[in-house]
Amino acid sequence: MTIEEKLEQMGLSLPPAPAKGGVYASVKPLGQNLYYISGCGAYIDGEGPAGKLGKDLTIEEGQEAAKRTILNYLSVIKAHIGSLDKVKSFVKVLVFVACEPDFYEQPQVANGATQLLVDLFGEEIGAPSRSAIGAIALPGNTPVEIEGIVEMEA
Repeated sequence: MTIEEKLEQMGLSLPPAPAKGGVYASVKPLGQNLYYISGCGAYIDGEGPAGKLGKDLTIEEGQEAAKRTILNYLSVIKAHIGSLDKVKSFVKVLVFVACEPDFYEQPQVANGATQLLVDLFGEEIGAPSRSAIGAIALPGNTPVEIEGIVEMEA
């Protein structure tokens, strides 16, 4: 079963790859079969949750935003590198969570993204090394932004 078939079975689909929001490369090769994926937010076709965790959104809503964000991340991989079935490893993801200063549950929010990766790709490929960082604000008022490094099969 392909990754996109697994997504469909879960009631999900890949959105179109989000347009760049500035002057940068969406994907940059790092070496042999390694790629840096620039930050993606939670908006799909201009729609999605907005605001900060601990003020506007619950942890569960933040996890859903993280899940939407990783779907955008996957769509960038597919559009710029190729088939998701050729992903060898999600090496590292950095999850930014827009939140109030007294919000400390960034890792739980990030689980919304990384759990989907594990569900789709399995633990060995899908579980990346990860950091979850609180931010005072993120572009466009998105509650979550994710960037990272992916390894593809040759």
